[in-house]
Amino acid sequence: MDTLNKKRTRLFLIFAFGISWATALVIYLTGGLTNSPIIIENGSITLAYILLASAYMWGPAIANILTRVVTKEGKDNLLLKLNFRNHWRYIWIAWLGTPLLVLLGTALFFVLFPSYFDTGLSMLSSQFAAYGSETSTSYLYQFIVMQIAYAALISPILNIISTFGEEFGWRGYLLPKLLPLGKRKAILLTGVIWGIWHWPVILMGYNYGFDYPGYPWLGPLAMVLFTVSLGIFIAWVSLKSESVWPAAIAHGALNGIASIGVLFLVKNPPVLLGPYPTGVIGGLPFLIVGILILIFAFPKEKTDEVITAN
Repeated sequence: MDTLNKKRTRLFLIFAFGISWATALVIYLTGGLTNSPIIIENGSITLAYILLASAYMWGPAIANILTRVVTKEGKDNLLLKLNFRNHWRYIWIAWLGTPLLVLLGTALFFVLFPSYFDTGLSMLSSQFAAYGSETSTSYLYQFIVMQIAYAALISPILNIISTFGEEFGWRGYLLPKLLPLGKRKAILLTGVIWGIWHWPVILMGYNYGFDYPGYPWLGPLAMVLFTVSLGIFIAWVSLKSESVWPAAIAHGALNGIASIGVLFLVKNPPVLLGPYPTGVIGGLPFLIVGILILIFAFPKEKTDEVITAN
């Protein structure tokens, strides 16, 4: 990496972590994620939710822009263009492959831990009953199928506004800047940094709560394992399409279907394992696919053969 590239990378990380972690501090000082003041009563929208969806999640994107302005990099290599004709397959892999891997991880968790699976879907049934609607188990399963279809087909677009904030930073700026290290190293290092960036909200109970074994250390480590695994997949579709949009779509698809396992739970699960993809078992399909991508799509290369990102 040349000196200018290193300077831009360091400055980007200072901006990205500074903006997001400062936002996390505000969330912590105003009650954290669990006791945040309610801003919109009818929708139960809290201050923490607003800050997470705006300043925290958009910190990397803002960092991308600020770094370009400060270092006079300009609009080079924004990765905002998308050649659908040449790269359509990566769009569909991101769009449909992501929910498929989530569903595989969810199914694997329940196969390995069947005591957590509720065949009668009592939680979902009670929710329908609360609205005065008595339903059969077969109808509930049909409802779940419709929810999965909606999450897989519609959620990636609905969630792209929030996920773009992360992807425009991590895959749109940091990853290209690290490519001179070699694609494998760049992808893995981006995944680790992405996971560490989550740590303040993980420590406040995001994804894993507070009562898992090994709290508070294992939650942040599990998140890094997940972001590295998912990050390989997302980096692959981004690099192959030369665009940040497939990465944002994959991330949006993940957010839309990640919690599908909760509909089948009969009791509180061991969140470090699953059924959600942030658990070790729930995220295993992403890890396996990620390893295969590194082996076959990004074979070992000499650093000096990699095209330098300016």
